[in-house]
Formats: sequence, structure tokens, C-alpha cells
Amino acid sequence: MTTGPAEVRAALAEAHRGEWGVVFGTIVRQTGDWELAEDCAQEAFARALPAWEQEGVPRRPGAWLVTAARHRALDVLRRRATERGKLAEVAAIEAVREPPPPGDERLRLVFTCCHPALPLESRVALTLRAVSGLTTREIARAFLVGEDTVSQRILRAKRKIAAAGIPYRVPPPGARAERLDAVLAVIYLVFTEGYAPSDGSTVRDNLAEEAVRLARLVAAEAPDEPEARALLALLLLQHSRRAARLDADGGLVTLERQDRTRWDHALIAEGATLAREAAVAGGPYALQAAIAAEHALAPAAAATDWAAIVALYDRLLTLRANPVVALNRAVAIGMRDGPQAQLDAVDALGSPKALAGNHAVPAVRADALRRLGRAHEAAAAYRAAEAIAPNAAIAREYALRAAEPGRPRP
Repeated sequence: MTTGPAEVRAALAEAHRGEWGVVFGTIVRQTGDWELAEDCAQEAFARALPAWEQEGVPRRPGAWLVTAARHRALDVLRRRATERGKLAEVAAIEAVREPPPPGDERLRLVFTCCHPALPLESRVALTLRAVSGLTTREIARAFLVGEDTVSQRILRAKRKIAAAGIPYRVPPPGARAERLDAVLAVIYLVFTEGYAPSDGSTVRDNLAEEAVRLARLVAAEAPDEPEARALLALLLLQHSRRAARLDADGGLVTLERQDRTRWDHALIAEGATLAREAAVAGGPYALQAAIAAEHALAPAAAATDWAAIVALYDRLLTLRANPVVALNRAVAIGMRDGPQAQLDAVDALGSPKALAGNHAVPAVRADALRRLGRAHEAAAAYRAAEAIAPNAAIAREYALRAAEPGRPRP
């Protein structure tokens, strides 16, 4: 039975999103060769297009792709084995008939890609390539680096895995917490780059959505890890606002001015439920998710429970003495106790290195000065924030505020 080209391409695209990591990981597990795994996975997807057009889309596309990649790997290994006299290696791989469940495969792959022995930028690049199937060009565009740079990061990561003997597995319980932290950090970094890109654009939904997908994968396959569920909750709650974050001109709309009817309330409900479940553990992601839930569940900006948010930031600071968290806490204090309290809290931070050049510092001061009626000082602070804004949309917002510092933005 034949299938139309459009239907085949759609099915293949869906399989690529959902099955790439399984196909890639299966060949890594069976051969230990990351380069071979990538070549065989690519070959399997390439062969699928004409085969499915002729024969129809298989009932289990992932199984078809794994089989095709495995056959390709065996062909390559037989050729190598004949040259090297190592036919026993081929026999060992041929003896493997039933792969483990797909979730197990993906979880092995993500934990290996995010091993703490690898540099963070290499973990990110390898995870997006091996687990998500993004091309080097897509990764390069996402992080504003050259394709050669991404290729080298991935190559170095693969070589490090081989040289250091990093096992392809989910770590044993005793080592799992440390490794999970590395996995979650990578996923959060990917989401942040999609939510607030470093290249000057305002949002990159495809990258944020990929991070959500990775977070779902880890949370589903590690159900006994509350911080994995907490990170998923945090990402869902933040991502729920994506439709309201930009105005008609592509400008950034701040949280208090967003049209809350445009928020994705199904994501909010799911995220809030996960946040409540994870709250018992009280980890850093759980506390951040609880803060996000307070914002998401408030019917209007004026109805936000700022006292609860300040209390959550206080707890978060005991776990992570982070100046960025302290700056966010200063904003919450200002909303709870008034603009002078906000200004005092910002000034109390001093000039930590982590906040050097951060546009949010003068912006938070400017907001407090505006609310205090100190219009000229507020305008100067907004202009300072505009000068170091990370993208044009945020710079434009600060310019508008500087022009009319005494009047709140509509």
C-alpha cells in the first residue's frame, strides 16, 4: 500500500521528534560508538522516506527505524570486523534481539550527555543533537555561535565520553542526585535561551518547547525525583504565558500588563498541580515553581500574593545565595511593602559581580524611583537600563518609560 508524500513526510517528522533519541541511543548502547550511532540514525531516517512512500507508514515507526539503524550498524561492523578479525563483536551485537523500553533508552542517553565531567556548553550541544535530533545548524542558530563551534563541542564531548570511559547508563541511586542536577541544569538553560534568547530576539518558541519536551521525558522516566517534576512545573508555568508576552509590534509585554485571558490555562493547571506535588521536597526548582504558580494563578496582577512570594524567595535564598534571586526578591518586597522598601533592598545588594552589566538592576531602581515620584532620577535610571538592554524590544520599553517616567505604562 502506498502513502502520499505529504502524509509520509508528516509521519517522518513526528517520528524524528519522538524517536530520534531512541534510535540514536539504541546504537550507542549496542556498539558504544557515538559517531556510528549518528551515521546509522541518519541513514535510517533517510531510508524511511522512500520505503514508507512505497510500503506505507509502519504501525510502529520507532521500531522500524531502530531496526533499520541496527541493520546499517551491523553492515558497517561486519566490514570493520572482517578487516580487523573481530567477528566476535558482531556476533555479540547480533545476539541482542529485544531493545529496552524507549523511555529507558532516552533516559540513558540524556544522563550520559549531561555527565558532569563534560563542559556545560558541550552537554547542551550533545543533548540537543543526540537526544532531540537538532542539527548543528539549528543548535548554532539557537546559541548564536558558528556551526564549526557546535560541531567541535559535540566531537569533544564524544571523545571525552570515550576517553574517560563514561558509561552509557542511568547512574546508580547513590550517584543519581548529582547527575540529575546536571541534567536539569542543561534543560533549564535550553529553556532560558528559548524564553529570553541571548542573540537579541525576544522569544524562540521552538527551543523553549524542546526544553519542555526534555523536561517531560525526565519527569516521566524518573518519577521518584521531585526536582524533575518541579522543573517541568516551572517550565510549563512560564511557557503558558508565551502568547501574551509580545505586542502586535513584537515588543515585550511585561507580566503585569499581559492579557491573562491569552495565557494557556491548561498548561497552568498542569504546572500548578506538579508544583504542589513537588513542594513537599522544597528544592530550588520546587520553590521557583511555587513562585511561578503564585503569578499564574492570580486572577489579576493586583491580586498577586506578594507576601507569599517574598516568603518563597527567602527560602530560595537559603538554598542558593544568588544575587539574581535577591534582585527578584527586592521587586517582590517593593510590591508588598512599597517603592522605598524596593529601593532600599536593591541598594542593599551592592555591586555583586553576578549583576555587573545586568539591565534589570537600573530598571528595578527606576521603577521604585518612578513610584516614589522622583521622575528625573527614574528617567536617568531607565536610560541606563536602555543602554545595556539585551535586545531591541526591551530597550524600546525602557526608552518609553524614560520619556514618561511619571506615568505608568498602559
